[in-house]
Amino acid sequence: MAEKVCILWSDITCLTVDAVVNAANCHLSGGEGVDGAIHWAAGSGLDEECAALGWCETGDAVITGGYNLPARYIIHTVGPVWRGGDQGEPEQLAGCYRRCFELAHQHGIRTIAFPAIASGIYGFPLDRGSDIAMVEARIALEKNPELEQVYFVVYSAGARKIYLQALDRIFGA
Repeated sequence: MAEKVCILWSDITCLTVDAVVNAANCHLSGGEGVDGAIHWAAGSGLDEECAALGWCETGDAVITGGYNLPARYIIHTVGPVWRGGDQGEPEQLAGCYRRCFELAHQHGIRTIAFPAIASGIYGFPLDRGSDIAMVEARIALEKNPELEQVYFVVYSAGARKIYLQALDRIFGA
């Protein structure tokens, strides 16, 4: 099963996959980091669709078209702001991944690319977040054999190392 998980140090907006996941804000309005990059690359059609959707709760996700991205869909999920870990943040982050995988299943998505949700401006510790991501990926791959490839797209060599360590811990790769 570990062969279906790939850690990439890349630009998520350039990947040819069925869906990319956007680390969105609750307003779905495009912001900093990955969110801003996805909105910029996808174009104004995405902004219009997100404005029509209006809102997404922390730990939930919504799906839109991919617009100018090579991906068919964008799944927008709102990660938790890190407040020390004792205010439900790990459960909310797990909910983000779980909901993204549910939407992927509902829409026949076979290849999906995730950023390090909530690890940027929201401050979720990358080591804890990568473990949560891998646990939820493993569960999703066990439940949905049609899921062919799960990519985790990271922003640095250090982040790639942390994700590879999490892959090894959770999948025994």
